[in-house]
Parts: sequence; structure tokens; C-alpha cells
Amino acid sequence: MNLLSNDPAVKKLSLKNPVHFLALGFGSGLAAKAPGTFGTLAAVPLVYLMGHLSLTAFIIITVLSTLIGFYICDKAAKDMGVHDHGAIVWDEVAGLMITMIAAPAGLIWLVIGFALFRFFDILKPWPIRWLDAKVHGGFGIMIDDVLAGFFALICLQLIYYFV
Repeated sequence: MNLLSNDPAVKKLSLKNPVHFLALGFGSGLAAKAPGTFGTLAAVPLVYLMGHLSLTAFIIITVLSTLIGFYICDKAAKDMGVHDHGAIVWDEVAGLMITMIAAPAGLIWLVIGFALFRFFDILKPWPIRWLDAKVHGGFGIMIDDVLAGFFALICLQLIYYFV
């Protein structure tokens, strides 16, 4: 796989550093093309396993992952010297977790949730695009994906309700 190994900013990170490892989505953010999609894909097994937890446990893990993500993304961006570098994909991991809160059981719903989250993360409708452009630091890296996750969550629940 052709990785971003020639990118000087990425060379400042180490997968042996737990913060960098998580910020890079377990290494998935190093994909040369579509790192956000690969970051979301890396979250699939985690979200699938979380689906066996109680709703309360799922929400607690999601909230903690999001809150920790503010620090993780901020630290990795500062270590790289680049705000919101494409290789930083923990925000996608948290976004998919948010999307799948109270989702119906089944692989098909995980696939639909994945597609909805990627749709909103890539399209960035208002106010997601505005937040992406105006808010910086770890909070700025995370907030657009958090909101995309909530948009996808609402759509997933509506699809389930009406189907």
C-alpha cells in the first residue's frame, strides 16, 4: 500500500506513540488516498463490537472517545505542525460511533450508517462546512465530524422508522 510516508508532517509522528496511533485511526489515516474513508472503515470493527453493549455503555464510550479526541487530534496536529492534516482520522472514528448510537442491530445498518456518515463528512452541508473552516485546534478538527455523525444518526433513525 502506498502510504503518506514521504509527507514530512507524517514523518513527525510515530505509531508507537499511543496518541499518534489513535489520531491516525490505528494507522488507517496513512492511506495515500481517501484517508477519511479508511479511518471510518477502521472504526467499523470497533463499532460492531460496541453494538453488543448496552445503550448506556455505547454512549459512554462514544462520549469519552469524542472528548479524548479533542486532545488526541490537537496533539497530533501540533506535533505535525499542520492543522487538520488528512492523516488525522480519529474524528472519523468518533463520527461513526455517534452515527451508530441506538442503531438497529445488523450489518446492513452499519453499512447504511457508514455511507450516511461519509456522505455528510464529504458533502459538509451547513453548518458543518462553516465549522470546518472557522473552528481550529483539536475541537475544530473534531466538531465537523461530530456534527456529521449527528446528521447521519438522525437520518439513520428516520430510515429505520419509516422502513
